[in-house]
Amino acid sequence: MTENLNDRVALVTGATDGIGELTAQRLAQAGAKVLVHGRREEKVDAVLERIRADGGQAEGLVADLAAVEHVRGLARELTKATDRLDILINNAGVGDPRGPRRESDDGYELHFAVNTLAPVLLTRLLADRLAATADRYGAARVVMVASAAQAPIDFDDPQLTRDYDGMRAYSQSKLALVMATIELAKALKPRGVTVNALHPGTLLDTKMVREGFGNAMGPAEDGAEAEVYLATAPELAGVTGAYFDRMDRAEPEAQARDADARQRLISLIDRLTAER
Repeated sequence: MTENLNDRVALVTGATDGIGELTAQRLAQAGAKVLVHGRREEKVDAVLERIRADGGQAEGLVADLAAVEHVRGLARELTKATDRLDILINNAGVGDPRGPRRESDDGYELHFAVNTLAPVLLTRLLADRLAATADRYGAARVVMVASAAQAPIDFDDPQLTRDYDGMRAYSQSKLALVMATIELAKALKPRGVTVNALHPGTLLDTKMVREGFGNAMGPAEDGAEAEVYLATAPELAGVTGAYFDRMDRAEPEAQARDADARQRLISLIDRLTAER
C-alpha cells in the first residue's frame, strides 16, 4: 500500500498513457500533486481531467524529450510551477526494435536521445530543486525507468551509425541509463537525493510494447506498482545507485560495474547535452 503523500510533489515523464499514466494516477490517489508530462497538450489535458475527476491534484507540462533544448525548457517550466519536487520519475522512453535508424532533432540516435540523454539531463537540471526539497522536507527520490534488456555501449560508434539494429539501440540506451544512474547517485547522495534504476517488468501491456515488440506478457499495472514502490517505499529510504528488477535489487549487465566505462559515458553525455 502506498504511503500518504499529502503535500508531496511528483513529476512523471511520459505520463499520458500506459505505465506512466497509471503511475501518475496512483501518486495522485495517495495525495501527491502530480506534474503530468507528455509530448502533446491534448493528451496531457485528458490525463489531467481524469486525475482531477478522481479528486487528485495535477498540473500539465508539455515537451518533446527528443530535443535537448526542449528538455531544458521542461526544467524551466517546472521550476516556475513549483518550489518543491519530492519525486522525479523518468518514465518516458521509446522502443522501436524493428524499425529503421531514426535521429532526434539534435541528430542523435533516437533511443539514446530519449532513453538516456533526456532523463540524465532533466535530473541534472532539477537537481537543485530536488536537493532544496530534501533539505526542507527529507530525502527526495529519482527513479530512472530502464529495462532488463541491456547491451554494452560501443564507444567507437555510440550512435550506431554502422550496422544498425533497433533492439541493440534500445538495449544500449537502457544500459547507459543504468550506468548514468550510478554516477548521478554518487553526485546527489550528499545532497539528500536518491537515484535508482528500475526494470518495471517484461513486455508489459503498453502502446510501445504492442507496436514495437508485439504481444504483451503482463499488465501495465505491474509496472506502475514497481515505479510507485521505488518512489515511495519507506524501506528504500537511503538506498541509492541501485538497479531493481521490479521490487528486487538485481545486477545490471557487466559494463555498468565498470567505473572507466561509466566515466566515458558521462563524458559523452556532457558533450552531447552541452549548451550551445
